Amino acid sequence: MGRNSASSGAAKPLAGDDRHQGQPSSDIIDLDYLRRFTSGNLALEEEVLKLFADHAPLYLEQLRHAKSTKEWSEAAHTIKGSAAAIGARRLASVAEMVERLDIDSPAARSEGFRDQAVEAVADALEEICRCISRLFAPE
Repeated sequence: MGRNSASSGAAKPLAGDDRHQGQPSSDIIDLDYLRRFTSGNLALEEEVLKLFADHAPLYLEQLRHAKSTKEWSEAAHTIKGSAAAIGARRLASVAEMVERLDIDSPAARSEGFRDQAVEAVADALEEICRCISRLFAPE
């Protein structure tokens, strides 16, 4: 079932007036932005969100296993762009800060900044993936 009603076959909208019907709040995913980004195409919205959720673990692993500041920055930049594309502004902001971290600096190493940054990104990604799962859960 998910977003499709079993009786009517009509797709349930992600954004707009029915946000009060269990839709996620805009601080996780800005569904109005996503609706504009996809020109209101519900199938495309679903595809984009599911692709994001499917790729989220890969993005996180790239960040976690980055061996240089360049690899780290590229992984964070990928997360930032993907988050921005679906309207996940908080994650995009976190990823932007993470992107600027020089993981090779002595301070980053001694203070555990890298681990804290990965944890912050992981938490935000998990929250978004839970939100996406709720959007497409059977009713």
